[in-house]
Amino acid sequence: MINKKINKFAEGDKIEGCFMIKSIEIKASANKKKYVDLILSDDSGEINSKYWDYNEGMESIYNAFTVIKVRGTVISYMNNLQFKIDKFRNVDEKDNISVEDFVPVAPIKAEDMLEEIEGYLNRVENKDAKNIVSLIIENKKDKLMYYPAAMKNHHSIKSGLLYHTLTMLRLGEKIQEVYPSLNKDLLFSGIILHDLAKIEEMESTNLGIVTEYTLEGKLLGHITQGIKDIEEAGANVQADKEIVMLLEHMVLSHHYEPEYGSPKKPMIKEAEMLHYIDKIDATMFDLNKSLSKTEKGEFTESIWTLDRRRIYNPKNI
Repeated sequence: MINKKINKFAEGDKIEGCFMIKSIEIKASANKKKYVDLILSDDSGEINSKYWDYNEGMESIYNAFTVIKVRGTVISYMNNLQFKIDKFRNVDEKDNISVEDFVPVAPIKAEDMLEEIEGYLNRVENKDAKNIVSLIIENKKDKLMYYPAAMKNHHSIKSGLLYHTLTMLRLGEKIQEVYPSLNKDLLFSGIILHDLAKIEEMESTNLGIVTEYTLEGKLLGHITQGIKDIEEAGANVQADKEIVMLLEHMVLSHHYEPEYGSPKKPMIKEAEMLHYIDKIDATMFDLNKSLSKTEKGEFTESIWTLDRRRIYNPKNI
């Protein structure tokens, strides 16, 4: 038995260690036999796990966001790694662990990321755009410090929403240097605003783990909620109507396709760039996450956000 991080798991590994339950559910197999389906996580990633020897009442003993000690084997199922649990128990004081050690966190401190984002905002010269963004950030600041950017996919880590926003701003800055005809004020403001309403779309613990989508999230989604935020903030700061509309359009169109939630495609070049910057940043996060779990000379697991493609990790580069 060995103890290693989830992103280093390999098929055939015999594992014994402590991991956090991200989700737990009692399910039934094809032959009606109950089993425990879990997502286990640590600060390097997560893995789907199965415990087949279900005992009645287990669901009242083991809860999400608690840490358990487990023993089992890493297997491959449909080209993805899965953890087959043989034994598990709740941790006790002798295990000497902290829950926060098992949560993936953005690689930059939240306070530092917010300060850098506010630095970009200070470079916005249009006072209406700056006032709108400043007001919305102020209203969401407390939750923004720990919120992820998604439940399962890109930037689903503690402070992931800040990290996604910051890396997009850094990329947007470089693109604007290459294409100076892009309006910096619109581009920076749109990047900061585009996903902020995810704070209302999802319920998250202060560990950055999404527990469920809110009623507003299910019925409206973050794009519609983001439009409402801009409309309200624009009215409060008495902003020019066209500025309000342009910022709303950037949020409205950043998913590009109706099936992904955008009823309009971009109609200004800054909105077009916002879409591609968002896509690049999300894709790179998911690629790096999968490649970090893949040995040199091997292919990643199927990546859902890349149409379930598997990506090769070059051996000699």
